[in-house]
Amino acid sequence: MKVRCLDTTDKEGKIRGNIFMDDNEFSFGEVSYKNGIITDVIKASETDLDEAERSSLIVPGFIDIHMHGCNGYDACSASREELLKMVSFERQNGITSFCPATMTLKSEELLDICTRISEAMDESGDIKGIYLEGPFISKEKCGAQNPQNVIPPNDKIFERLFEASKGRIKVVTIAPEADGAINFIRNNKDRVVCSVGHTVSDYDTAVKAFNAGACQVTHLYNAMTKYDHRNPGVVGAAFDSDVYLELICDGEHVHPSVIRNTFRTAGEHVIMISDSMQATGMKDGVYRLGDQTVYKNKKRATLSDGTLAGSVSSLFDCFKYVISQGIPINQALMACTCNPARAIGIIDETGSITPGKKADLNVLYDEGI
Repeated sequence: MKVRCLDTTDKEGKIRGNIFMDDNEFSFGEVSYKNGIITDVIKASETDLDEAERSSLIVPGFIDIHMHGCNGYDACSASREELLKMVSFERQNGITSFCPATMTLKSEELLDICTRISEAMDESGDIKGIYLEGPFISKEKCGAQNPQNVIPPNDKIFERLFEASKGRIKVVTIAPEADGAINFIRNNKDRVVCSVGHTVSDYDTAVKAFNAGACQVTHLYNAMTKYDHRNPGVVGAAFDSDVYLELICDGEHVHPSVIRNTFRTAGEHVIMISDSMQATGMKDGVYRLGDQTVYKNKKRATLSDGTLAGSVSSLFDCFKYVISQGIPINQALMACTCNPARAIGIIDETGSITPGKKADLNVLYDEGI
């Protein structure tokens, strides 16, 4: 399967094919757009289309709300110009919206990162916000994050970061067992997505966090307590709650059986993420993830001790992988488009092929589709 991302900016045109409609079903038809906005979607019969059009799937642009870098660039160190180069790479892989993610760094470094990403957002509408993955996490489950920079949730520090971002932080990861975490969630839930992750939280504490207003889980299964039949932990609490579930689908972080069962259990709440880092799209070698040194070897990125350190897959790579593992294409597309759009509050702008929304359009073709 290949992807072609349409450039509809300052253009007027039409495209015909098998369209992933806003009811999450496919139908043959035609999409019209003008100056980057969808103007009309018309259904058609199969006979109205030629063979090439019938075999092409027209789908919304993919939305990656959790990625750290790509194409040799790391979101924590990238300049404004380099962040814009990341936009170009993502577009080549069908990703029309994304949120660069920070790492667990000192607050002064995070202030600078939030400022730079916000400046890049002034120039590119593809960057939808900032994902603050640290520093309000657990030292015991920091994964590839630097435990020396972990601190308890702090309203004053977060306020400074929020101001530096011009209010553009979309998601903040919280370990709900940390001192002050539940109050932090209550205080900030109305202006940012509080996502439970990098945590040793038990089931009851995670439920308290969700009841307080946390509405998402940071890369489900990874960097958290295991799903045990007597101690279900964050995973069990998430399945019992109406929250969105991020899932890294690169074939390295989560076993395909677990991916399939997660979609069966909570498919309408799954958000596929890449968690991609600097080495994505690059040859094997040594790279950076925030302040950590990372080694890319084929499809894995690890710290020197073997800890997984993000992925080297784009969101489109993840999409193709789950399709190959038996996930229905409709569910996979929802997890890459409308679900993340709803989660970060941009569903009125993008995430489906609907008149009035941005003409973020991909064409999927070839290789049996």
